[in-house]
Amino acid sequence: MTKAQICIMISIVVYLFAVLMIGVVFSRRTKNVGDFYLGGRKLGPLVTAMSAEASDMSSYLLMGLPGLAYLTGVADVGWTAIGLAVGTYLNWLIVAKRLRNYSANINAITIPDYFSLRYKDSKKILMGIAAIVIIVFFVPYTASGFAACGKLFGTLFGIDYHIAMIVSAIIIVGYTSLGGFNAASVSDFVQSIIMTCALVFVLIFGVSQAGGMEAVIENAKSLPGYFSMTNTYVAETATSKPYGLLTIISTLAWGLGYFGMPHILLRFMAIEDPNKIKISRRVASVWVVISMGLAILIGVVGLGMVNNGALAPLEDSETIIVRISDLLSQQGILPALIAGVILAGILASTMSTSDSQLLAASSSASENILGGVFNLKLSETAKMVVARVTLVVISIIGVIIAWDSNSSVFGIVSFAWAGFGAAFGPVVLLSLFWKRSNKYGAVAGMIAGGVMVFVWKYAIAGLADVLNIYELLPAFIIGLVVNVVVSLLTPAPEAEIIKEFEEAKTVKK
Repeated sequence: MTKAQICIMISIVVYLFAVLMIGVVFSRRTKNVGDFYLGGRKLGPLVTAMSAEASDMSSYLLMGLPGLAYLTGVADVGWTAIGLAVGTYLNWLIVAKRLRNYSANINAITIPDYFSLRYKDSKKILMGIAAIVIIVFFVPYTASGFAACGKLFGTLFGIDYHIAMIVSAIIIVGYTSLGGFNAASVSDFVQSIIMTCALVFVLIFGVSQAGGMEAVIENAKSLPGYFSMTNTYVAETATSKPYGLLTIISTLAWGLGYFGMPHILLRFMAIEDPNKIKISRRVASVWVVISMGLAILIGVVGLGMVNNGALAPLEDSETIIVRISDLLSQQGILPALIAGVILAGILASTMSTSDSQLLAASSSASENILGGVFNLKLSETAKMVVARVTLVVISIIGVIIAWDSNSSVFGIVSFAWAGFGAAFGPVVLLSLFWKRSNKYGAVAGMIAGGVMVFVWKYAIAGLADVLNIYELLPAFIIGLVVNVVVSLLTPAPEAEIIKEFEEAKTVKK
């Protein structure tokens, strides 16, 4: 191992030790499943904002977005980023406070809990379906994080992809199973800071190696469609192809996914003071815009480095930040330590999402399916054991799914994002803002939205070019329409449900 690699490894080991210690500290404060899954609703505004966005901005922030920008130019990633930025802001603006108040009012600690208690579903059908949706889409989402860790260490140190992935999974499971929601949230807050530092360091060094920002821009402009928001660059043929209005609309639809993301919605439910949500919204929105802008720019800078010979051509575009960090590490001991921080940032982006996803999937399996649907009566100690065992089992399945080293981080994330957005998004919005919505509509809409994601992607999208759009958009619309229609065709909600709906609108804390 070279001196540079040793310095990088020191930075990464220090980081991993720190997050494990966070898990140890919070393990002493986690006394029941309410603490484990929701942290006792004690998150402050800054931790809420940054942990929510760090858990959202998974490995696609430091691997997926730069990699796609490197390959195709700014159109695809640009419209995606705009959709995500708008979705982030609207989610904080219209969903956060009302969901926090409503969930606290009915004592819900998970998303399936919320759906079931909101609609008084005594048979727990809604809870069971919601829990299955979370497991189906979160397991592959978690797998994408493990895959990112495997790529990181495999590319940098030549470590076997599978060994690197397994070790990373053990670290993530370790601190999450120890400290639960609070450990995940505080570590996510720390990780968001590391991610920001990583983006800034890589960009500054990358621009200097590419010959300055002017050289980067000139290189981008010289490639057909690369620097356009209405065309995209095709690297194989060095040509451009139109990025039409329908494609733009479907790409902007990424923003719809926020309304159904369980790991983000849980942060809203855990807020200590809902009257400070405005602070969280501002911090979250600003950070998302800046971080995505930097990530996209790094992809553009990386291509400039390749074209001027500062960096060798990439076999895998999603390793662009890893390659730039490796080059930085060769400049001396201090740059190597900084490179270690950058690579820890990639780990942070992966771990901050994986821990939240593991918690959500674990809560669905143990709390909602075993405890809710099958009505197993367990002590608090037994519930904690089941929660932690479930978390380990789900992570093992995630490792198996991510076993293929050629799996695309961006591709896996986009599909899981569509699944949650279409299955949960319409239900969340209607449950908060339409009192006529009922359990029949919620069940039908959730199933229709989730199933349509698969149907559109694998059966409809390939039938014609005009249908080849991001599956989230049509699936979200179908889920919303089915929910509304079925609610109107079935009995209106009981008086008790209407009363709780009105009370949730007026609760201040």
